[in-house]
Amino acid sequence: MSDQAPVEERRKRVSPFRFLQEVREETRKVTWPSRRETAITTAMVFVMVAIASVFFLVADQIIRVAVTYVLTFFSGLGS
Repeated sequence: MSDQAPVEERRKRVSPFRFLQEVREETRKVTWPSRRETAITTAMVFVMVAIASVFFLVADQIIRVAVTYVLTFFSGLGS
């Protein structure tokens, strides 16, 4: 047989009030970042977004030039 208890015994119903109490207890255990840590992390995200934007802009331009070159090269062969 199975070592697991039936579903009814495994999941006990909890009142919404008790659930909210447990949520509050768990949020007290969380180590929240300080204002300084949040500011530094936010700045890092903005910097990484800027770097990624420049990278994809450059990559897109290189691909555009390459595709334009290939298309003009092959369109000239058909004439």
